[in-house]
Amino acid sequence: MKKFQAPQLAIAALLLMALIWGSTYVVLKGSLVRIPAADMLAVRFTLSLLTLIVFTWRQIFINRKILIQGTIMGILFGGSQLIQTVGLGMTHASVSGFLTGTFVVFTPLIAKVIFGSKLAKNIWISVALSIIGLAVLSITPGSTTNGFGLGEALTLLSAVGFAAHIIATGHFVTPENAISLTIVQTAAVSVLCWLVALPGGVVIASTATDWGAILYLAVIAGAGTLFLQNWAQVYVESSKAAVIMCSEPMWAAFFAVAFGNESITWQMIVGGGAITLAMLIVSQPALFRNPKSLISKTADQTRVDCC
Repeated sequence: MKKFQAPQLAIAALLLMALIWGSTYVVLKGSLVRIPAADMLAVRFTLSLLTLIVFTWRQIFINRKILIQGTIMGILFGGSQLIQTVGLGMTHASVSGFLTGTFVVFTPLIAKVIFGSKLAKNIWISVALSIIGLAVLSITPGSTTNGFGLGEALTLLSAVGFAAHIIATGHFVTPENAISLTIVQTAAVSVLCWLVALPGGVVIASTATDWGAILYLAVIAGAGTLFLQNWAQVYVESSKAAVIMCSEPMWAAFFAVAFGNESITWQMIVGGGAITLAMLIVSQPALFRNPKSLISKTADQTRVDCC
């Protein structure tokens, strides 16, 4: 049986998270017809918080530092979720997924401005490929405004927020505080969404389909992915994590075509291919420098145990 190192598992966790996030566009899109964005997110993240507390309450330790850091992360993530979800109601699921993926462009740029982070050559190559891929994907016909409208603009704004959240996560989270920060962050997201939802009155889901969607978004795509991201980013630096998670738009397109009655186009194929290549370059740079050395290195690091 193969023994995987934490960084390898962290990359796999980020890929799984991107797949789950990609599935949420179609799920959210269907429910937004009946439930306002803030109302949906308020219930979703409240349930996410309860789920996290049930499974991790013995490991929770909150002090002033964790409270401040978790609140910052929650405001960034919650604000981005609200803006993105409102934008999703004005465009197609695949378009929203593609534009949200531009967080991969903003992440290294923001990190460089704030922290003066040095970026490896493979990161810049991956960013360039991601820009090309996202540009191709974003010209796919389908916007309800027949162009770049408010829905698309809001989605891009949310991408900036998600990039800032990724950087904050990479800066604040350690193996010791990952669970506690996840709890505080989710609580902050929940409070923020309720503050936005309450003034206009809250619409609660009334059908089994909507409740099924909320439970999936809360438990799997909410609590599960928040924990995966906070744990994984202990081992994967922010710029690399952003490019790995950039596979989210491809999954959004897949689920939109498979379950959302959207059509597959050449833009999806070409743009998705560019993003896939970017993800491979950032996660396995040695593969493109010297494929033979990567195979040798992988073999040396892999231990096989007989069970």
